[in-house]
Amino acid sequence: MSNMFESIKQGLTEAVDFSEGNCKEAAVHKFDSIDVKAIRSNVKMTQTEFASNFGISLGTLRHWERGDRTPRGPALVLLTVLSKNPNAVIQALA
Repeated sequence: MSNMFESIKQGLTEAVDFSEGNCKEAAVHKFDSIDVKAIRSNVKMTQTEFASNFGISLGTLRHWERGDRTPRGPALVLLTVLSKNPNAVIQALA
């Protein structure tokens, strides 16, 4: 139990240091904003096709395209790769 506490404590300390700008070792990946509708149009798919092919719920895709929500995490990574090299993603999933 003590090791678990120390690990959690260290993680919290590092998070606080990072939020205060005191941590220089953390890798932070920033993505440019993306136009989900343009990405979908570029691969010439309907909303239904795009959602189905890339494992995104149709409702979520519609929210992204309207700008109600923004993609985050793995979805943002997938969309970023799709925007730069759609054939790589399409071939990998074929």
